[in-house]
Amino acid sequence: MAARRALKAVLVDLNGTLHIEDAAVPGAQEALKRLRGTSVMVRFVTNTTKESKQDLLERLKKLEFDISEDEIFTSLTAARNLVEQKQVRPMLLVDDRALPDFKGIQTSDPNAVVIGLAPEHFHYQILNQAFRLLLDGAPLIAIHKARYYKRKDGLALGPGPFVTALEYATDTKATVVGKPEKMFFLEALRGTGCEPEEAVMIGDDCRDDVGGAQNVGMLGILVQTGKYRAADEEKINPPPYLTCESFPHAVDHILQHLL
Repeated sequence: MAARRALKAVLVDLNGTLHIEDAAVPGAQEALKRLRGTSVMVRFVTNTTKESKQDLLERLKKLEFDISEDEIFTSLTAARNLVEQKQVRPMLLVDDRALPDFKGIQTSDPNAVVIGLAPEHFHYQILNQAFRLLLDGAPLIAIHKARYYKRKDGLALGPGPFVTALEYATDTKATVVGKPEKMFFLEALRGTGCEPEEAVMIGDDCRDDVGGAQNVGMLGILVQTGKYRAADEEKINPPPYLTCESFPHAVDHILQHLL
């Protein structure tokens, strides 16, 4: 790992770290204000594919988080960027609430498959349609491959198992655009003027948030909220820079030890 430099940026995961669906993690709003009272830049990075960036922003504002749209980098944005770059017409296997983030993208007569979290669409007929497109040579773009995520009623399957099923059936590999991909973190830092060695990532997913960030040279702080389960920190090597109770505790550590 490159030598550490003075901390300039903090990347923060959203669902599971700042909030769980419509409930804020206790003390998170106040902790964010304390972090903003320092010289570091704060960016919010999320793999959520259940809603558009606009809907996500409205949810955060209702929870009284002081966040602006240009501070949020989502895996939907990364997927749209790739679709435009490849100039393909995707079959969009995403939640209907995420469709506004693909406004203006041509989807008739699809020649690619883009898959996110789409519980309403993950049934045999639709998956089989995607399967046939892939057999005909269409590229598979996975917004992310998370195994599971945290809902109010407990843990739930993420898109990863469905992406893997399509990969297995068609003997192809998906291009993954969300966390933990290196490009996702580098894109999220673009515009901050910061190098990975000047940044910290805070999240509840040991592999996708912390492991992914540490692989590009950031420090990773794992919080024991959201999808965190006992001993998650042992699943990656090197282990997280820090494992702590929640986002406010992570902010306390940053203020006391990294600034």
